[in-house]
Amino acid sequence: ERSRSWATWCKAGAGRDSILEPLSFPEDPGSSASLSSTKAAPCALCPDLQPLWEKDPLLKHLLLEHKLVIADVRLVADFPRYMMYWRRRFAEQPLTDFCSVIQTNSEGPVEKQEQYFLLCDALPEDRILREQLQQRRLEEVLEQQQREREDITFQRACMFCNEEFKGNRSLLLNHMAKEHACNVGLPDNIVYCDEFLDTLEKKLDSLQCLYCEKVFRDKTTLKDHMRKKQHRKISSKNKEYDRFYVINYLELGKTWEEVQSEDDRELAEDQDDDWSDWQAHPLRVVCLFCEHQSDTMEQIYAHMEETHGFDLHKIKADFSEYNLKFYQQVKLVNYIRRELHQCRCYGCQEKFVSREEVLRHIVDTTHAMKIPEPSTWDQPQYYFPTYENDALLCALSDSDSEMEEAERCRGVPVIAEDVSDLQELRHNSALNHLLKNFGHEN
Repeated sequence: ERSRSWATWCKAGAGRDSILEPLSFPEDPGSSASLSSTKAAPCALCPDLQPLWEKDPLLKHLLLEHKLVIADVRLVADFPRYMMYWRRRFAEQPLTDFCSVIQTNSEGPVEKQEQYFLLCDALPEDRILREQLQQRRLEEVLEQQQREREDITFQRACMFCNEEFKGNRSLLLNHMAKEHACNVGLPDNIVYCDEFLDTLEKKLDSLQCLYCEKVFRDKTTLKDHMRKKQHRKISSKNKEYDRFYVINYLELGKTWEEVQSEDDRELAEDQDDDWSDWQAHPLRVVCLFCEHQSDTMEQIYAHMEETHGFDLHKIKADFSEYNLKFYQQVKLVNYIRRELHQCRCYGCQEKFVSREEVLRHIVDTTHAMKIPEPSTWDQPQYYFPTYENDALLCALSDSDSEMEEAERCRGVPVIAEDVSDLQELRHNSALNHLLKNFGHEN
């Protein structure tokens, strides 16, 4: 999903939000994926659909009644759909066409021998099914996350101070992090937020610490414990929370800790220092307004000025009193990208239905050079890039005054002391006189 094209990233977004990480996921509307959906599934071999089994009892039933074992069942993203698929296929063809047959007690008496059937992803059909279920689950989760990011009807009270929040979920989550030091992660990393907050509130109502999960006698003791021990956070060891973080859906059957440990091992095992085949990828800078890309900053500056009437050099000159340093330029670029992503003119704040409409408005009204006061965009939230791998941010330069100062400093000669006569240098060195004066003062 992170490799989606820039054009997909730039589809019309929702209202203003305190997003603190790059926009990466698609914004197409889709069906909701609910954690509360049924986890029951039918037996794949019983002729009757009833009863519907929970996962563990069904696996036990398959083993005892049908001698069927499903390998790596924890890697199956949607177990009910998985079982429905194989129920249909087992009705069409014999079980042995799909499963490996394992003979137990093969050297013993015939009456004590048993045949077990193993269904695993060594079968290409099973492997493809698992991958498709994982992809479908990921798409459902990302669509649900996007809806939550765009939702402005969220309403909930803080579980620590009971202050009411209305609008976007980020308001409450950012409040909990800032005011109560309860940081459960960036809003855009969380999915099924209502159920997540319900889970946390249920623990607190049960007088249970969110982090160490000890139970206390009253709320006052619990609050004092969480404050003093800095336990206003969740434990990464509790797998109950994994389903509320998008990263846990990205790779089949792996949590973020497993993915991270694999990355670390790959780095540690990579001992090849031969860089002879290394090739640098050319810098591709994307225009602020459209999908045009260029290899150099000069080309992209020229394109934005000729096509969109946007001159960053002139803007830096207009804000000369403010002295646009590198980080101010970063915030300005991120602010413009964010406003355009949300289909809003950054000059007059007028909202539009699509990105194409806001771009036509900017051209018609010549608002490309209408930059609001620095107090609007010189905010900490715009330190964070709006889009991942935004090469434009890496290629920005410091203000002209700083560049000129650097140039002047390059021309100042540095003259070293003559060390040919060390004895004379010891007597005449300025440092020697300073040390003597310091000794007299003390």
